[in-house]
Amino acid sequence: MIGLDTLFWALMVLFAVIGALRGWAKEILVTFSAILGLFVINALETYVPFVRDNLVVEDGSSIFWLRIGIISLLAFFGYQTPNLPRLAGNTRFMRNHFQDSLLGLFLGAINSYLLWGSLWFFLDASKYRFTSIVAPLEGTSTYEVAQKILPLLPPNWMGTPVIYFAVAIAFAFLLVVFI
Repeated sequence: MIGLDTLFWALMVLFAVIGALRGWAKEILVTFSAILGLFVINALETYVPFVRDNLVVEDGSSIFWLRIGIISLLAFFGYQTPNLPRLAGNTRFMRNHFQDSLLGLFLGAINSYLLWGSLWFFLDASKYRFTSIVAPLEGTSTYEVAQKILPLLPPNWMGTPVIYFAVAIAFAFLLVVFI
């Protein structure tokens, strides 16, 4: 059995290597996709009455699947967007220099933090509803490490108003660099 904290760090290293191989331009789109996913979840849970009044107050499984679906769908499109023919031929998406790979390594780690950290947060918020994934046992070292990591995960600090600023900055960056 592997602890979720160990899996979290292993995925962060894996995504950092993937980010270095893909380059910064492709990874920044995934970062923006993750930020957009957190924004959509925040907006749905705050401003859509059906989600706010029905899904959030239930047993936690419906809102868990909605959150996971939104994050997964937007991450999928974030990773697939550079493969579109119009964007794939663009020279901005080429890895020409070492610094492109180095920045891709950094952004890949951030993407892992945003994506897997959000998934872990949502899993914890739903009280680990799966038989194959269980919460760390209280009093163990894994529990102590998880209690230190969980408050630092993105949905904890990227709520209102931080998420609005993050979306505005991402959109401005997208307009300036890619268009």
